[in-house]
Amino acid sequence: MKYLLGIDLGTSSVKTILVDQEGRMIGSETAGYPLEQPFPGWAEQNPKVWWYATVAALDGLFKKSGVDPRQIEGIGLSGQMHGSVFLDENKQVLRPAILWCDQRTAAECEWIEKNVGPEKWNRWVANRPLTGFTAPKILWVKKHEPEIYRHIRHILLPKDYIRFRLTGELATEVSDASGTLLFDVVRRTWSKEMFDVLDIPADWMPAAHESHFVSSVITSEVADRLGLKKGVPVVGGGGDNAAGAVGTGVVKTGRVLVSLGTSGVVFAHSDQPLVDIENRLHSFCHAVAGKWHTMGVILSAAECLKWWRTNVGQQEEQIAKQSGRSVYDVMCEAADTVPPGSNGLLFLPYLLGERTPYADPDARGAFIGMTLRHDKAAMTRAVLEGVAFALRDSLEIMKQLQIPLSEIRVTGGGAKSKVWRQIIADIMGIEVVSLAVDEGPAYGAALLAGEGAGLYPSVEEACENFIRTEDRILPNPERLQRYDEYYKIYRQMYGVLQNQFHRLSELEKQQY
Repeated sequence: MKYLLGIDLGTSSVKTILVDQEGRMIGSETAGYPLEQPFPGWAEQNPKVWWYATVAALDGLFKKSGVDPRQIEGIGLSGQMHGSVFLDENKQVLRPAILWCDQRTAAECEWIEKNVGPEKWNRWVANRPLTGFTAPKILWVKKHEPEIYRHIRHILLPKDYIRFRLTGELATEVSDASGTLLFDVVRRTWSKEMFDVLDIPADWMPAAHESHFVSSVITSEVADRLGLKKGVPVVGGGGDNAAGAVGTGVVKTGRVLVSLGTSGVVFAHSDQPLVDIENRLHSFCHAVAGKWHTMGVILSAAECLKWWRTNVGQQEEQIAKQSGRSVYDVMCEAADTVPPGSNGLLFLPYLLGERTPYADPDARGAFIGMTLRHDKAAMTRAVLEGVAFALRDSLEIMKQLQIPLSEIRVTGGGAKSKVWRQIIADIMGIEVVSLAVDEGPAYGAALLAGEGAGLYPSVEEACENFIRTEDRILPNPERLQRYDEYYKIYRQMYGVLQNQFHRLSELEKQQY
């Protein structure tokens, strides 16, 4: 039997999975690492910690699965997008990587907006500057850490640092490169014009391949350390969302991926490049060769429920331990006893600022409409609904752009909750589908490795053959109508509170 390996480098942990040549999951293993936040709005990690965690996860995966690692025919990589790994001339890490959720680069984004403007950035890179993207991070280091900037010779995205440690090669692929603000998404190549106007050396960025392309092979040292045969190919892989779309079968028009991970994503497949000239949505290359996708991102999705559990879920933790259930199941079951609309309570899920549709690093979370009748269950439901409302913002823009929307496929930790899936169906008004095997980006990376290794004629065919749906939830028309009224109010709240959010942020920053 031949096997494929998928590695997904997340924000809080790395996940490794083993898949046989017929697409069956054989095993998985994760290893965690901390998120460093030295100042408000900052988010960093040491890339070396990613590598140590990856090796630990692979060791555990091979031990538990009992599979001989020498039977692995290909490796695919996925991971958190936009992060900046800065290397010197000896390819040594210069500073902690600045991550996708880091919000320090507001001034750099303003500079790009002033000196480039929407007409040029839409033509050159198809996306507006955002604090999470890679290019503003490079400019921030240039301004605030000139000594480090002077020594930069290479810049990698997070998953591509793992590629470097596996193979010794510097490379990336088109879906992840699309999120740097330095990549010509329509032409699927680096944008010389954007490098020139930002005065960033183009040769700092690695070659960008299609996602199934074999970018390199593992080194002899890595093969010996992990027990793999020498010369195992490593394909380009994909950014976490593009690889997650492959892993859920969102490889044809009409299918939409909704990811309920740390962040939240609404991702629509496209056969042609589609640029939202108002820049409310991202336009990126897909991990499927010659295809694209349109995507909206909210910065806090399942993270909102995790935050809520951490701060008020102690009682539910005890109930979960006593009953052998997940604490999230306990919380969501209580929320399910509350009627749609949470008895007039709204939650704004902007705990890390927001990206779509507001692009505001200073946006804040809020409960709105509190009364004495609102208890913990109502507040929990409001959190679930608030995330779904925020995701609907992206869906509404896609409707305006006339993108076909026939089916939502959900993935991520939050997708395990049937209560949350029903809320999403009722708020979105579209059938929600869950999958028999939901390994998301890691599974997609493994399938891409299969195409690159020659096991599959195409990743689209592999998806149709191997990905099976498990549960389908139809929207309830009465609840949809009720949610439409709440959504109208929800849409107004950011505009009402925007100035207050910014003032709060200013007061907070004055303390540092």
